[in-house]
Amino acid sequence: MRGKQTAALKKSNAAGIRFKKWLNKNSTAGVIFALPFIIGFILFMIVPMAMSLYYSFCRFEILGAPRFIGFDNYIKMFTDDPEFYQSLSVTFFYALVSVPLRLVFALAVAMILLKGTKLTGFYRAAYYLPSIIGGSVAISILWKRMFAEDGTVNRLLQGIGIDSHYSWLGSTNTAIWVLILLSVWQFGSSMLVFLSALKQIPTTLYEAARVDGAGGVSSFFKITLPLLTPTIFFNLIIQMISGFLAFTQCFIITQGRPMNSTLFYVVYMYQQSFNFYNTGYGAAMAWVMLILISLITLILFKTKKFWVYEGGM
Repeated sequence: MRGKQTAALKKSNAAGIRFKKWLNKNSTAGVIFALPFIIGFILFMIVPMAMSLYYSFCRFEILGAPRFIGFDNYIKMFTDDPEFYQSLSVTFFYALVSVPLRLVFALAVAMILLKGTKLTGFYRAAYYLPSIIGGSVAISILWKRMFAEDGTVNRLLQGIGIDSHYSWLGSTNTAIWVLILLSVWQFGSSMLVFLSALKQIPTTLYEAARVDGAGGVSSFFKITLPLLTPTIFFNLIIQMISGFLAFTQCFIITQGRPMNSTLFYVVYMYQQSFNFYNTGYGAAMAWVMLILISLITLILFKTKKFWVYEGGM
C-alpha cells in the first residue's frame, strides 16, 4: 500500500515539475513577445510622464537647464494667467457642444444605414472616411479656405441669391462654430460603434412592441435608446476625451483667433511650451488637463448607474 502511495506521489511530483517547466517556458515566450510593447510603453509613456511631472515644478526654457521652483507654475496658472481660464472655457464649450452633436448625428446616420441596401457598404465607408482624414492638416486647410470671405460657403450663399461676404473665421460669434462643425463632421467612428450595437438588439422586441400597438417613436425611446445606453456611454467617454484634447483644427485654422475666442487648451499649452519657451509651465498645464479629464471621467462613471442600462437583451 505504501509502495503504491509512494509511486503516486513521485508521479504527482514529476507532473508538477513538468508543469512548472512548461509554465516557465511559456511565460518566457510571452514576456519575449510582449517585450517590444513593454519597452516602448516605458520609454515613450512612463519616462516622458515622469519627466514632464518634474519639469512642471521647474523653470525650464528648453535650451537651458531646468531650475526647480516648486509650485510657482501652478500658482501663476490659477492666479495670474487670464488666458489659461479663457482657453479652459473655450475648450469646455467646444467639448460640451460638439460631442453631443456628434453622437446625435452618428446615431441618426447609423439608424438610417441599419436598413441594408446594395449600396450600404459604400455608404458606410463614405461616412466613415471623415473620421480618418478629418483630423489631418490638409482637411483643416481645406476647411479654412471653405469658410474664408471668398471661400466656398460664401460663394454657395451668393449662388442662391444671398449677397454674403461674411468673415466666418474673423468673427468671435462664428469662428468657434466652424471648428464645432468640423468636429461633428467626423462622426464616422461613433457611427460604426452605434451600428454594431443596433444590430445586437433582438428584432423580437420590436415585433412584440408592434403587437402591443407601439409606433416607431415609442419603440425608439422604450427599446432602442435604453439598450443603446452602454454604447452611448462608451462613445461619450471616448469623444469627450478627444474633445478636450483637440489641437489640429484650432492650430491650423484659427490659432486661437479672433481675440482668443477659439484658443483651445492644448494649443495654448503648445504656445507656452514652444512659442514662448515656457516648457515647465506647459508641463504644468498638461498635468492640470490630465487631472481634469480624470475627474470628468470619474464623474461620468459615478453617474453611470443612473442612466446606463446594464441588463441583458
